[in-house]
Amino acid sequence: MNTIILMILVLGVFLYLSKGYRRYNTNYEEQFKNFSVSKEAIERSELGVFVSLVAKVAKADGRVDALEAELVGNMFTDVSRVFPEPEKTRDILKQIFNEQKDITGNTEALAQTLQRLIYRDKNKQIQMMGFLIQLAFVDGEVSKSEEQVLISIAEALQIDPKIYHGIFDQFESMIKNARPQATLDDAYKILGVHPQDSLETIKKAYRKLVREYHPDIIKAQGKGEDYLKEATIKTQEINSAYEMIKKARS
Repeated sequence: MNTIILMILVLGVFLYLSKGYRRYNTNYEEQFKNFSVSKEAIERSELGVFVSLVAKVAKADGRVDALEAELVGNMFTDVSRVFPEPEKTRDILKQIFNEQKDITGNTEALAQTLQRLIYRDKNKQIQMMGFLIQLAFVDGEVSKSEEQVLISIAEALQIDPKIYHGIFDQFESMIKNARPQATLDDAYKILGVHPQDSLETIKKAYRKLVREYHPDIIKAQGKGEDYLKEATIKTQEINSAYEMIKKARS
């Protein structure tokens, strides 16, 4: 009898956690399903503020490189899907990003605004911080200016320094241990193309793979930290292969 009761209790806990996972995994869709889409409203929303912070990190070293631009563009598509008018929202997110990347001196204020919006959800804070760190590492290294911006955001979000440095150090270690492409043949295989293909064809294959493997902040809800690491490694592998082919053809 005790065994049966225990099994029922375990099953009940499992079902509760499963429902909790599904609620967490659809959190943004539920949160924004009745959202009235306008630039002002999106700018004030947590995802709009997050996009502003993405702009700060992407431009921290003075420019937004090609891979960063590709990843940010994919992020616009991901984020816009949770709003009622995705195409309109995507255009607004792009506008917010382009404006904020050229504005200086308001990074801390934006991060403080995000903190007020999501202060009850530590997991979301850490997840967003992880995406910002991932963006900074996507070109293989983090500049001093990028690191300063990241630290400023982490402090404003009131993220424990040990947690921040833990995430940062894990990415740094992962990047250092990533296996570089050995040969040009490896690069072609990674992109699924042939040496005789045109550079335009190769570029299309590269962009398709980046879209497929880029970290999706919406889908990442409820997933483990390995998701972000694996996506980062794969994205870097794809980018390294593309850069090797471009260099060989120049």
